Amino acid sequence: MARVTDACMLADLGDGLVTGNGAAMVNAPAIEARGLIKRFDGFTAVDGVDLTVPQGTIYGILGPNGAGKTTTLRMLLGIIDPDEGYRRVLGAERPHDVARQIGYLPEERGLYPAMKATEAIAFVGALRGLPLKEGRRRGRELLEANGLGYAADRQIRQLSKGMAQQVQILGTLVHRPRLVVLDEPFSGLDALNQGKLEKLIRGLAEDGTTVIFSTHVIAHAERLCDEVAIIAGGKVPFAGPVDVARDRIAPQVRLETRERTGDWRSALPHDARQDGRFWSFTLPDTGVEPLLRALIAADAGILSLSIERAGLHDAFVAIAGEAAARALAAEKAEEAAR
Repeated sequence: MARVTDACMLADLGDGLVTGNGAAMVNAPAIEARGLIKRFDGFTAVDGVDLTVPQGTIYGILGPNGAGKTTTLRMLLGIIDPDEGYRRVLGAERPHDVARQIGYLPEERGLYPAMKATEAIAFVGALRGLPLKEGRRRGRELLEANGLGYAADRQIRQLSKGMAQQVQILGTLVHRPRLVVLDEPFSGLDALNQGKLEKLIRGLAEDGTTVIFSTHVIAHAERLCDEVAIIAGGKVPFAGPVDVARDRIAPQVRLETRERTGDWRSALPHDARQDGRFWSFTLPDTGVEPLLRALIAADAGILSLSIERAGLHDAFVAIAGEAAARALAAEKAEEAAR
């Protein structure tokens, strides 16, 4: 039988409105967590996690398997409670009070194999309070809009693994949540369907929905995310905008000159490395303009100059360490071999 445990635990009997002391403010973060700690049998799986997820953003939790990503998401959603710390979701201190405004795709996928695709979407929506009749109607619309209309009346067991996963993702969205939480959503999807999911996530954010997802694939986070939290060993050494993470490493300059010798070389930074007519060095704190003026004045003969910012992968290595980066690479290779 399919696993729907997490979804059922998150479903709540309340009407999803936040009132009184839990009233949501327009500009309040979609998610705010401070000092989250979770232990299992003496092992600290999450160790003092702080997160702030702005409304309407795409937020990634990036790290290898076992780093604490899933445990963190489950605490944020109220599926499990932290041993220490607090979290506020959509303005509510009790995540279950706003469960009907949340869409959640757990890492361990599962749908009832005998259900038809439309019924499966309606069923997941019903766990969030959406009437089944409306869920069926919206389910067909979603399937049509995402190129799966032909599979609306097929049983889940008759669908490919990728198609079944797409159906479950649509079920996560059918009740039109304000907050969508996806745990390793790209796992098991081929390149084509990964691209479709990226487009879907961007569309949700454009409509004002907050999307938070965990991943061990840096490329997805770099393409999609406004902000990321890097998690390793249950800790978060960095949380903030992707550009700020990349700026942890100074940009690199690559310069090509016509002349190989001359007084102009004294203008180059001390870390400049020569390879024929090319020079590589870290962008000076003063920027590239003073250097350019010195090179031009000394007739270096500039043929080309490029400035390359660090990618998120390089930032991840610098922030989380080589061991965490190797674990990410191993997981990506393992998934590609399946």
